[in-house]
Amino acid sequence: MDEPQDDAVRPATDASGPAPDLVRRRRLTLLLAVIAAVAYVLDQLTKLWAVAALGDGLPRPLLGSLLRLQLIRNPGAAFSLGTGSTWVLTVVAVVVLVVIVRFSRRLGSLGWAWAFGLLLGGALGNLTDRLVREPGFGRGHVVDFIDYYDLFIGNVADIAIVAAAVLIALLALRGIGVDGRREGRTEREPADG
Repeated sequence: MDEPQDDAVRPATDASGPAPDLVRRRRLTLLLAVIAAVAYVLDQLTKLWAVAALGDGLPRPLLGSLLRLQLIRNPGAAFSLGTGSTWVLTVVAVVVLVVIVRFSRRLGSLGWAWAFGLLLGGALGNLTDRLVREPGFGRGHVVDFIDYYDLFIGNVADIAIVAAAVLIALLALRGIGVDGRREGRTEREPADG
């Protein structure tokens, strides 16, 4: 007589192919990768454009003084904080990337796939600047060029990171975990965000 198998040791595939959860997880991971790649490529292409087109450093109005284009090279983080600790920001970006990759193994939510994809693409975009731009490896200055009413100047990577933060906050408020389960429930919600 066969003993029932525990869920932890039950094989992930049967004669018909991979388990539905495994297929879903793979699709969500692919979506995360595509979103990250699109965010990264958009960030890098817009930075190349900004360096070529805005190299004189003069502001160019888009919506009056509300939104302008002006090239700066930022050695710090948001609002130019930590300008003397560029290498720390590089280490933080690498840690963020490792955490995203680690959590993506449990991915079961469309909302979290979008959030992690945006965060990964944005973090990679700014990390690339820190690794390859002057003044040197790990200390490079980030190319910023979108001026928001003289409050701060950012880039496409920053937009992706902020969008990811908002999405993560909304998912957390709704109680949706990375695996797609709602807080206090054992099964994934049909509309899991």
